[in-house]
Amino acid sequence: MATRVSYPLEIKMKAIEMRLAGVPVREVMEQLGIRNKTQLKTWMRWYRKGEVHRLEQLLGKQYSYGKGPEHSSELEKVKAENRFLKQQLELPKKVQGVGEEVEPKIVIAWIESVREDVTVSEACAWLGIARATYYRWKAVAKEESIDTTVEKIRELCIRHKFRYGYRKITALLRAEENLNHKRVQRIMQREGLQCRVRTKKRKSIGQPAHPAENLLQRQFHTEAPLQKLVTDITYLPFGGKMLYLSSILDLYNGEIVAYSIADKQDTSLVLDTLNQLPKRANMLLHSDQGSVYTSQAYQAAIKGKGITMSMSRKGTPADNAPIESFHSTLKSETFYLEGLTCTTTAIVVQTVRDYITYYNSIRIQTKLNNQSPMDFRRLAA
Repeated sequence: MATRVSYPLEIKMKAIEMRLAGVPVREVMEQLGIRNKTQLKTWMRWYRKGEVHRLEQLLGKQYSYGKGPEHSSELEKVKAENRFLKQQLELPKKVQGVGEEVEPKIVIAWIESVREDVTVSEACAWLGIARATYYRWKAVAKEESIDTTVEKIRELCIRHKFRYGYRKITALLRAEENLNHKRVQRIMQREGLQCRVRTKKRKSIGQPAHPAENLLQRQFHTEAPLQKLVTDITYLPFGGKMLYLSSILDLYNGEIVAYSIADKQDTSLVLDTLNQLPKRANMLLHSDQGSVYTSQAYQAAIKGKGITMSMSRKGTPADNAPIESFHSTLKSETFYLEGLTCTTTAIVVQTVRDYITYYNSIRIQTKLNNQSPMDFRRLAA
């Protein structure tokens, strides 16, 4: 627990004087060595309320009117007495009474209006009610206010046939009371009162049929060919109809070892690509969790070839970065570079085939010591 510090009266009065002169709180605290800004705010509150005598009280000792030390001057004592009497005289007659005669709503409104001048305990004592009763009434009033707001929002939504979102509903409510739009939004979401015009469409993808563990773990380097392979499908929207390219890339030298082009993105497309691979042990093939890769037919073909399957995490394209990068490079260096964004289907197919041949046998890569993938594999052998 932190050590409590007692400040002399001179420090307190100096701090009040500096604050009244407009000196920032932080600067006052630094110059006078005051640790907590709450203490400074308390001193200022006492000063403004004419309770200067409280600045002389002992550490941790809080005095209410008439129970503390004598006032430092006769003038301060008279001021305090006048304020005390004025507050009692201004107490509305409709609040006077005890028990069932006192109306909670009126009590709450009146106590809130005098909070800056007196404490809740003093106000409750004048009314003849317990402090706990006041807070219980206040909690009930808050709940009733929330219920009333919910009913108003529901009535407005029904009246306008759920055409309005929370912003317009808030604008209508503000004609009667000041409400925060975030509160209105939370209520509408909780009560199912959202706008039903142009609702957001969400695709339910569910769980993949046969997901595999991410065994590759972004380890995109390997020491031998056909040890680690990555595969994916990309769109080719440049011809008379949509085409799809399924590719398999060898992480050893970045070579495209198998690919297929079709006008349907189905299991047969990826099976056709897979069947181009040789049957070899210790081969790891990594893909995303697309439905074609998690299908029973594809999983059976993988096992038939003795291949170990690895899959990216959901919504994480970076887990399959090399093949994603190849597909981006293919489009950038052909269709976008040559302006073939609207051409025939035959030209799209021929462009892809020519580029993959060029990519494997001619196009040099810095990571391969400025050699093409096929040259790098031959020289390494």
